[in-house]
Amino acid sequence: MFPDRPLSAGAFAPDALRGCSTRAEALAALRAEFTRAEIDSPALDARLLLCAAGGFGGADLAREPDAALDAAALERLRDMAQRRTLGREPVSRILGSRGFWSLSLAISPAVLDPRPETETLIEAVLAMIGSRRDEPWRMLDLGAGSGAILCALLAELPNASGLALDRSEAAARIARANLVQCGFGDRASVVVGSWGDSLAGRFDLIVANPPYVCGDAIESLPAEVRDHDPRLALDGGEDGLDAYRAIARALPALAAPAALFALELGAGQAAAVAGMLHEAGGDALATRQDLSGVERVIHGAFVGKGSPIISATPLGEREKRS
Repeated sequence: MFPDRPLSAGAFAPDALRGCSTRAEALAALRAEFTRAEIDSPALDARLLLCAAGGFGGADLAREPDAALDAAALERLRDMAQRRTLGREPVSRILGSRGFWSLSLAISPAVLDPRPETETLIEAVLAMIGSRRDEPWRMLDLGAGSGAILCALLAELPNASGLALDRSEAAARIARANLVQCGFGDRASVVVGSWGDSLAGRFDLIVANPPYVCGDAIESLPAEVRDHDPRLALDGGEDGLDAYRAIARALPALAAPAALFALELGAGQAAAVAGMLHEAGGDALATRQDLSGVERVIHGAFVGKGSPIISATPLGEREKRS
């Protein structure tokens, strides 16, 4: 039930789709409505929701824009539009899936909605691995959520195997379903646990997109994030660094000799996280920027506490030289 209140920039006009009988008319009306409601990507969101409501693809829309849109599809579209404008629910959550890397992944309220900036981590890992893609990497994805990172890496590393770990049983079910759907069910497994506490064994590659938002900053996040991503996947504690401390403590027990690791970062966290990782035995630390210029990923190799330094690559120096 939507509250009875005056129409605002964030509300959906009840008559916005009235009189629309074709795909093109509905698309134009919805795009205009999303623009008025200050949706960030009105044209894209309108097209995705229209195709989903009508049960056709983007190519069908382009080929037959004047095809009729029946009443049932129009009603579905109206409901989706209300969710997008009034509830600020992301399109990916309305549709129950998100495109990530080259894959289509299921999402639910139990998991973080995978975002394009997380693909920076996949790029960083592949750059570290270089010509070694065919090796039998043993991978660990800490706080796996939907399993997006592990699925993407398994798609790129044909002989790798992986373990996804998450504190949430509901998230673990989504990760398992995505691994199976993507064809990686026989190369990966999923367990429920906290930052490696329940694991035994050593891994050649450790990745994570941990919660890194300061607890008191969550309420200031965009509604699409604040109201729809699980707090467990957002809240990094008072300073946003609690998960990194836990990962750094677990790293010596989880990393095989010369293991590689890559962690997603929040803005401004690189130096603090680098200190933790170096103290835990990490070396050759460097960062990788996302498309917005934010230091989004920190990566390196594990040499162990007290081991001699393999190389002394300054944080961020690789980006300066590239």
